[in-house]
Amino acid sequence: MDNILAPIQDAFEGQIDFHGQHLAETLSTILLIISGITAFIVGYVQQDIYLTLWIGLAGTAFTGLVVIPPWPFYNRNPEKWLNSTGSNRSTTSPEINVPGIVVDGVKVG
Repeated sequence: MDNILAPIQDAFEGQIDFHGQHLAETLSTILLIISGITAFIVGYVQQDIYLTLWIGLAGTAFTGLVVIPPWPFYNRNPEKWLNSTGSNRSTTSPEINVPGIVVDGVKVG
């Protein structure tokens, strides 16, 4: 059962990398500008404000469909995180104790 649910869970976790975040922001800006300009031009030519609003709404909905879900192309460059090296960490407390860190001349941890 875990073999079936694992890909579905990965799809809904929403993991995207930093490049994917930048791509999503760029896509949302470009798509909203294009839909806004298209809505304005079509509405101006047709002299219909309702058509302008519907085209703008459709462009916004399309932009949301492209940007909001965590599509796989947003996670093409995942970060390589460092492994933990401390062996004296407590497994019961949520605090992380890292020995040897000095902040403003005071040893922390």
